Amino acid sequence: MPKFLIQATYTTEGTRGLLGEGGSGRRAAVEQLVSGLGGTVETMYFAFGADDVVLIVDFPDTLSMAAVSLKVKASGALHTRATPLLTVEEIDEAARRDVTFRAPGA
Repeated sequence: MPKFLIQATYTTEGTRGLLGEGGSGRRAAVEQLVSGLGGTVETMYFAFGADDVVLIVDFPDTLSMAAVSLKVKASGALHTRATPLLTVEEIDEAARRDVTFRAPGA
């Protein structure tokens, strides 16, 4: 299953919601959302600084991640970034593929 790093920052409205339902409530909501699309939450941490919450999730496909991203962003409660994560073996496979590339100006 494709794995993603999700980094999110709460808006003022989202922070009020977090204060009201706590971290456990948000974790339950995230797990329900992800599992509803056939995915799993590997880990979830709250943070402070540039990001308020960091997750690693698995989805059956990239369209599921896109669907979640659209729904969460439309809520206005969070600003998110989703980064696809690749295993060492996947990078090895990518490195073995023959790719023709011409650098700019070459």
